[in-house]
Amino acid sequence: MAARTLAPAVKNAASKMPVVVITGPRQSGKTTLARSVFPRHEYVSLEDLDERQFAMDDPRGFLGRFRGKVILDEIQRVPDLFSYLQTEVDRNDSPGRFVLTGSQNFLLLGKVSQTLAGRAAIQHLLPFSLSELEERAPFSWEKLGLKTPARTRILERDLAETLFAGFYPRIHDKHLDPRDWCRDYVRTYVERDVRDIVNVGDAEAFGRFLRLCAARSGQLLNQSSLASDCGITHTTVARWISILEASFIVHLLRPHHENLGKRLIKSPKLHFLDTGLLCYLLGIRDAASLRMHSLRGAVFESFVVSEALKHSYHRGEEPRIFFWRDSTGHEIDLLIERDSKLVPVEIKSGETLASDAFKGLRSYVDRAGDRASAPTLIWGGRESYAREGISCVSWSAL
Repeated sequence: MAARTLAPAVKNAASKMPVVVITGPRQSGKTTLARSVFPRHEYVSLEDLDERQFAMDDPRGFLGRFRGKVILDEIQRVPDLFSYLQTEVDRNDSPGRFVLTGSQNFLLLGKVSQTLAGRAAIQHLLPFSLSELEERAPFSWEKLGLKTPARTRILERDLAETLFAGFYPRIHDKHLDPRDWCRDYVRTYVERDVRDIVNVGDAEAFGRFLRLCAARSGQLLNQSSLASDCGITHTTVARWISILEASFIVHLLRPHHENLGKRLIKSPKLHFLDTGLLCYLLGIRDAASLRMHSLRGAVFESFVVSEALKHSYHRGEEPRIFFWRDSTGHEIDLLIERDSKLVPVEIKSGETLASDAFKGLRSYVDRAGDRASAPTLIWGGRESYAREGISCVSWSAL
């Protein structure tokens, strides 16, 4: 199992707070992380029917049996337990006493905010980042655009193979076929997790909705269009999108609203957080098909956005990333807040760079003036270098 960047932040949180909550998508490695960081904690999985029944029938007795520190895995399976945890923590608030893991952000964070406010530190674990997958030092996003990455070594997989496999740990640890694993993952997610979060009514319609969202990854979210194509109401689309976001399947990248002299787009962009899952939902059968696919650029853009999110979340920080687009169509794919500056990032999946690839960045820098810093282009080539005052960063350096 590759070392996880989040481990130091989790350990630090446990040295200060009585409750540490590790949340993230199913199969992102939460249990493995918790047990590796806290090997001396007792461990109980609430997926175990006997343990779950005990916790539901006698929550005080369930918690009272633990004399030391404990990991409670899949805590969202017994949501009423949070109220009793509050009582236990108020009685004994020793740091790191309870480590909670859960895969349903929608339920989990609501309960934490209601009952454990001020008592719990919340950490988000997403699937592997590229650097974690390759077991190397994390890419320094803080220096993006300021320092050209060192020459990247040849990777085991090329870009298409990397994106097609995705970043869920089990695929790589067990050398599984990505399509087979993603098929089972989607089935479990739709048939179990979503129904646990909220009664979607029609699982088949939700599965169709999930695939329609995949076809819109990297695009502005148009809820009316989604509703029409899926045959559901606008209200249902809003509710189902919130489910996808809360369970870490998608991320809504919000627009940056600083006035640059033009009317700005206000809709968020939809991005899937794992490219392997995205490829499966798009019906892409292998890496060779991805190389020729019309949505290859959208898949690559979602990969870069996901890497930027992992950089923040896996350090225990809230991401400060956006996109920018005005009403005339001028756009920056990714805008990173760095102190008082804005770092504009263009994302190109191609392995060659034409001179017009820098047009959007130059236009944004001209408009933003002193606020813009370190314009960067992340691309599908193997080399990183500076060109015409713009840092060109290879995907393989991330």
